[in-house]
Amino acid sequence: MKRVLALLILAAPIIAMADSPDAGFYKKAAEGGIAEVEAGNLAQSKGDSQKVKDFGAMMVKDHSAANDKLKALASTKDVTLPTTSSVGQMATKAKLEVLTGDTFDKSYIKGQVQAHQNAVSLFRKEVASGQDPDAQAFAKATLPTLRSHLKAINAIAADAGVTK
Repeated sequence: MKRVLALLILAAPIIAMADSPDAGFYKKAAEGGIAEVEAGNLAQSKGDSQKVKDFGAMMVKDHSAANDKLKALASTKDVTLPTTSSVGQMATKAKLEVLTGDTFDKSYIKGQVQAHQNAVSLFRKEVASGQDPDAQAFAKATLPTLRSHLKAINAIAADAGVTK
């Protein structure tokens, strides 16, 4: 009986999210936003170059604001968002935590290029084919900021000689 109760408690967020047609978008957007804030904090404290530190600060500011908007939207939809980044994003953060100097900067830059390419793709897909009009509106409103981040990190990558 205790196992069944434990499984129900653990499954509750999944069941709640399954009610939303765009549950996958909500989940991935929340995980990505959390990962961006965490990595941005690391960049501010461990970054070697001022450009990396400044980009990290922008990530914390912009993604914290987007995370708050997403949380508010999800609460109106009875969608339970994850409170941590994905396992892969946690592994990337753990890797960054042990790096220092120029090695940290290059790894962070590379990760941010990939993360923002993925985010732009996710949000574009939601705008084009999402079923929840409010999630689509959130994606549409957030997409220009994500594109701006991608453009900025691509410029930083080019300046630092970081390639894919």
